[in-house]
Amino acid sequence: MTAPDLWIFGEVLFDTFPGGAAVLGGAPFNVAWNLTAFGAAPQLISAVGDDDAGQIIAERMESWGMSRRHLGAAAGYPTGKVTVQFVGGEPSYTIEEQQAYDNIPAAVLPERSQGWLYFGTLALRTAHNRKIFHALRQRHQGKLFADINLRQPFWSKDSVLALLDGLDWLKLNEKELALIAEGRDMEERARQLKTRFAFEGIVVTCGSQGAVAIGPDNALLEVRPDKPAAVADTVGAGDAFASVLLLGLLRSWPLAETLRRSQQFAAAVVGIQGAVSADPAFYQQHLQSWQ
Repeated sequence: MTAPDLWIFGEVLFDTFPGGAAVLGGAPFNVAWNLTAFGAAPQLISAVGDDDAGQIIAERMESWGMSRRHLGAAAGYPTGKVTVQFVGGEPSYTIEEQQAYDNIPAAVLPERSQGWLYFGTLALRTAHNRKIFHALRQRHQGKLFADINLRQPFWSKDSVLALLDGLDWLKLNEKELALIAEGRDMEERARQLKTRFAFEGIVVTCGSQGAVAIGPDNALLEVRPDKPAAVADTVGAGDAFASVLLLGLLRSWPLAETLRRSQQFAAAVVGIQGAVSADPAFYQQHLQSWQ
């Protein structure tokens, strides 16, 4: 059996939408779900509660073919929940505190890991998880990929910047970049961060305007949508982009092609409610177009 080469650390939860619909979510979970559908074998390191919602998550992971080996049970804490509302078409989030994913048990960590390690910022809001994640980083031999998700009041500039030391790739959106980097424009801010922390690459998403990237050769690459996307909601669009970006890095696709495919998949995800689809055909159409 080959060792896993893709590790995902962070939250798994239910997004509750206006009208009461509850959809599986959490940026790391979304990325792991998407990558599983694309034929990768990510190992999700997270936790659920000893409740009905936690049981549903475990069952859906199993039915989707996702590994539960590193999914812990956080006794005494509820499975994560976020309430989603829309203001001017953009999602806003009410994020419950002291959830199961805030208390990932040390027992679920691998003894060692290799390949790629993905993480976000929300699950690092607690001292417990920061300690757990530090232990994971110490055991990891491979690349680090961070997807910044700044959710008030669960972040500070200093705490985010502290996570960037030793990072290989960073993905964030244009607004988040402006909050943590100095510069006159987006490109200058991205280059400032890339130089300061010696990243291999940085990718900045710009919503409906596409994305830009600066890779190992320091050239600026841009990708724009082929046409305006039909939008059901924008929840999970950034996670969709990150999923294909990670897949491209894992499979050594050319960066320009990786950006194009990431943009196309993100445009498809905004056409569905929630961040992921339970229909394998939704993913197969993209795989077929990439072959």
